Amino acid sequence: MTSENVVRTKFARFEWAMKRLLRQKANFVVLEGFLTVLLEEKITIDEILESESNQDYESQKFNCVDIKARDSAGNIIIIEIQNSREAHYFERILFGTSKAITEHIHKVDDYAEVKKVYSISILYFDLGEGEDYIYRGETNFVGVNKRDKLKIKVNERKFITGSEQSTFTTVEKHPNEIFPTYFLLRVNKFDDYAKTPLAEWMEYLKSGIIRRDATAPGLPEAYDQLWYHNLPDAERKKYDHYIMSVAREKDVMETAHNDGFFAGQNEGFDKGKAEGRAEGRAEGRVEGIFAEKIETAKRMLALGMDSATIAQITGLDTEQIERL
Repeated sequence: MTSENVVRTKFARFEWAMKRLLRQKANFVVLEGFLTVLLEEKITIDEILESESNQDYESQKFNCVDIKARDSAGNIIIIEIQNSREAHYFERILFGTSKAITEHIHKVDDYAEVKKVYSISILYFDLGEGEDYIYRGETNFVGVNKRDKLKIKVNERKFITGSEQSTFTTVEKHPNEIFPTYFLLRVNKFDDYAKTPLAEWMEYLKSGIIRRDATAPGLPEAYDQLWYHNLPDAERKKYDHYIMSVAREKDVMETAHNDGFFAGQNEGFDKGKAEGRAEGRAEGRVEGIFAEKIETAKRMLALGMDSATIAQITGLDTEQIERL
């Protein structure tokens, strides 16, 4: 039976593939397809940048890939794709984009050489509250009074065709064309039918399955390159080890969550009992003091003392004393 007659249901997970198989230039087409669909313009990868985040760490904390690419206009852009579960996640992606900018600009270059950065987070965990499965964040400057968006003029270098000479052209831009753009793909929130290219990609990210009739850029190639049984033996073993690591990490996280939940319940129960005992003791003391004041007031009344004097001594109201 040929592979074409087999129903393919097991594909390598995208976050693992982009760290290993998809770093090979021959396989750039898969990543290019994903980026083209997400950014809604043709993206061409120049190289996978050799930054600290691209080193092959065992820990999933460093599951991140930095990419140098070009947009449809030929402009160089930096793309950071990450798939990590961390506390202070927004601070993490802010650090990542800042590092991507500073790490890939030469010290002697001027600020005009700063490249546009796209930060793409593929999230398999809950982050914030919201109904959508994809969020996009950008920087714009909006007038406090007029509510208009600020535009800026930028000098862009243009190279003359067939020559090393260059000239500067002044163009008008919005800040969001310069500042980083953030994408949050909340995979677990996706429950739509794969009827658009982006939905086809989201279906793969969530289920790990690629349809044979998928047409989204990059997925037909991924159908062959990322099928588990097409992986070289060495890669299959590493992938199996990775999946086991993910399962262990998930189990540890769930165990920690459950332990914390039950510990919190027990702590709350014990705290409630302790607080109840303390509150009971306090109420008992108050009631005891009040009863003692009543008995004192009765004895004073029996001695013929007036209510005003008794109230001044015991702290009781004259109405309480007169009812005795």
